[in-house]
Amino acid sequence: MYSRVLKSLSRVLVLATVALLPAALIAQDTATPAAKTTAEDSASRWDIFAGYSYLAPKGSVQVLQSDGVTTTPVSYKAANYGAIASGAYFFNKYVGVQVEGAAHDMWIDSSSSNDGFVTLSGGMIFRYPVNGITPFVHGLVGTADVGGPQHEPYTWGVGLTAGGGLDYATPLLNHHLGIRLFQADFEYIHADFGTGVGQGRANLNSPRLSTGLVYHLGTIAPPVPVTLAVTVDHASIFPGDPVTASATAGSLDPKLNAVYTWTGNGVTGAGATANVATTSLAPGTYTLKAQVKEGKPGKEGLKPWQVAEASTTFTVKAFEPPTVGCSVNSSNLKPGESATVTASGVSPQNRSLTYSYTASAGTVSGSGSTATFDSTGVPTGPVTITCNVSDDKGQMASANASVNILPLPSAEAPAPPAEQVRLEARLSLHSVFFPTNLPRTEKPNGGLVVSQQQTLSALASDFKKYLEFKPNAHLTLFGHADQRGSVEFNQALSERRVARAKKFLVENGVSEASIETRGLGKEKNLTQAQVKAMVEQNSDLSDAERKRILRDLSVIVLAQNRRVDITLSTNGEQSVRQFPFNAADALTLLDKKAPTPHKKTAAAVKK
Repeated sequence: MYSRVLKSLSRVLVLATVALLPAALIAQDTATPAAKTTAEDSASRWDIFAGYSYLAPKGSVQVLQSDGVTTTPVSYKAANYGAIASGAYFFNKYVGVQVEGAAHDMWIDSSSSNDGFVTLSGGMIFRYPVNGITPFVHGLVGTADVGGPQHEPYTWGVGLTAGGGLDYATPLLNHHLGIRLFQADFEYIHADFGTGVGQGRANLNSPRLSTGLVYHLGTIAPPVPVTLAVTVDHASIFPGDPVTASATAGSLDPKLNAVYTWTGNGVTGAGATANVATTSLAPGTYTLKAQVKEGKPGKEGLKPWQVAEASTTFTVKAFEPPTVGCSVNSSNLKPGESATVTASGVSPQNRSLTYSYTASAGTVSGSGSTATFDSTGVPTGPVTITCNVSDDKGQMASANASVNILPLPSAEAPAPPAEQVRLEARLSLHSVFFPTNLPRTEKPNGGLVVSQQQTLSALASDFKKYLEFKPNAHLTLFGHADQRGSVEFNQALSERRVARAKKFLVENGVSEASIETRGLGKEKNLTQAQVKAMVEQNSDLSDAERKRILRDLSVIVLAQNRRVDITLSTNGEQSVRQFPFNAADALTLLDKKAPTPHKKTAAAVKK
């Protein structure tokens, strides 16, 4: 009898080996390198288990006695140990199918020989792998070969198995090898041995406890998550400007369908790009959201199993009004003379601009960026000219310029001497420019470069001769500073500049009583538009020079406001504020930093 049990045990191991060998071979062919996945995001495709098992059946067999009439129930009281083997193939990380074989020897009672149990079954297995620990449950249906000394021969019956267990993948072992800490099952076995001496029927409820080693083959990697990024071609726009949004998906499967959806104010689109209508959007920040779904087409359309979302923002800015500067080419006109008016309009949105002009007296003709003022019939005195500009959104800006209408000479008044006329024609006043932050408090006599000394020297010479004809004439000096620095600092700097210019004129023979000074700080600085217009109208510059200078307009604006303006009292003539671009020391005047102090050369000493 013992040999039959050994044969049965050998038989189940052979069957298990035959059943698992193809699975192992297939698993070797389909295994994915472990380096591609980790324990947290992957699981084995095949699990092959072999180990040690303990079976404890509960139940009895109705055994017909030797008299041929009486039956006596014989109880199963204890179990010997046995072997168990199984193989499982998993469709995904959690669900698979399993086949299992086991063989055990039994004690029918304390004096009899062992009965034997051989079970073969198959069914479903469910697991949940987490960080090297894998709990599982399974349900199996199969057959059981039950027999023994009192029930010869061995008989196949029905076997049902339900249970579960816990596997552990230890890093101390090969990554393919794990330990089944335990497998606890409940087996129901039914076998009918027929009638006759030593025969009967068995209905057994059998707890079973197993442990052993698990060999893992193949890898089930989870699908790579789909990613999505959203961008817009313009992050900041004005109402009405177009915005195009683009969605870029990553890790898409080319065998599956991808569907994009968009949400947001004014957005339209059904693919990877969408357009946003911004005409009706109020100023503010807006969010665009995109979603991509990847899946297989079904009867009811796309059945997604991968979803990714992303968003981005864009800002709608409020329309900014235009700005304008206004200037005239001559500030003093005789009655009936004309002057050219220049309006320098700028739109922050580069919109088309419309120009118009008005004057407190006289007429202005022209509708472009330049117009003509006609003083015919205008009485003596100042005239205010207004330059207006408007964009296509109806936003407007205005700026003023002024001209002075000179009185007509009296019919009885004698004609002025020819020398006076010559001097008045020659006495062309020019503003004087200073380097940055000069003169300093500790050196009030510095700051006049050679070219500006020459300008003041010529003025002093002509003005002294002019006083012979107009003894009451006087000069007024107006000091300016660029916009950098505090109000107090720039006020003091502008006062030092007019004081230095006055001192130079006095040193060159002009009476101190003929000179008035006013420091204006940075209160009445020239605007960028005004400076740009002056550069464009400077006839001393070539087109190439003018283009090069306008590239550094911000530097020119600073230098243009570091100056002293001069006004002649007799006719109100103001100095020409034309920067000396062609002077030898122009770079010193343009430098935004103050020059490093150095010893004066003999050529720079004032005469």
